[in-house]
Amino acid sequence: MPSHVPVLPGAVRSLLAPAPFAGWIVDGTVGAGGHAASLLAAAGPEARLLALDRDETALAIARDALAPFTGRVSFVHAPFSRMAEAARDAGVSSVRAILLDLGVSSMQLDRAERGFSFLRDGPCDMRMDATGGGRTAYDLLRDESEETLAAIFRDWGEERYAARAARAVKTALAEGRLPDSTTALADLLDKALGGRKGRLHPATRCFQALRLAVNRELDELEKVLPQALDLLAPGGRLGVISFHSLEDHIVKNFFRLHEGETVSLPQGGTRWAGAEPRGERATKKPVVPDEAECAANPRARSAKLRVFEKAREGAA
Repeated sequence: MPSHVPVLPGAVRSLLAPAPFAGWIVDGTVGAGGHAASLLAAAGPEARLLALDRDETALAIARDALAPFTGRVSFVHAPFSRMAEAARDAGVSSVRAILLDLGVSSMQLDRAERGFSFLRDGPCDMRMDATGGGRTAYDLLRDESEETLAAIFRDWGEERYAARAARAVKTALAEGRLPDSTTALADLLDKALGGRKGRLHPATRCFQALRLAVNRELDELEKVLPQALDLLAPGGRLGVISFHSLEDHIVKNFFRLHEGETVSLPQGGTRWAGAEPRGERATKKPVVPDEAECAANPRARSAKLRVFEKAREGAA
């Protein structure tokens, strides 16, 4: 089985393209094109796709995967935080379905030279867009203060011993032995954090935090959600697949805010909570993979799909 098998393919297809339609689909993280091909096939010959990805290598793979849909796909090398700009440049004013598949892809993890995984020795890079400059993970480790590194490990990696990990990094830097490879960095963090005590490698949370920081992933997510909601046509749907609690928390709160609700007050009466309602959640609880999908595709284990449907015209 290819390492880039899409996560929750059936749920994505049934929730975002339950029937054929004429209109645009936006895949903000087209990756290897698996979800995009499935959505185009389900939506039928009148549907078109705007395919974004900040990883130029992924776009090249997607072009091959989506070759059967030639003439119906527009490719854009850009982060999804520029979705509104990309849509405007393509002459797209409203769309029927938008998908965001967050986090690092399996094909990025599988390429040692990208530096995302400590299971394969490579440079401490972690940039999703290696063509656009910007700081690598090594640059961040070298340049940030111990206090800032500790905050990154704690807030974005949810690492309990963040201060200990940051201290080990800055000590290694001061002694001229800061690792510039993924496996060596993992070894340094392993020793600093006291070795493996459970299922996760001790470096896992710190690597997650570094990747989020290098690519500003949470900032990107917060920027794209309002753009996506604005782009949706009435009755259109936005689906987001997240892989850890920080992303899922942002998505869940955004959907709740724009659905709104009436809440009871302790002193009696009610008040409206949230923004002016713009739609409702099509999934009250996140859709998660079943045991069979997790066995076939280990990346799916932590996936959560949430879908928001924009209010139809004339809806109360």
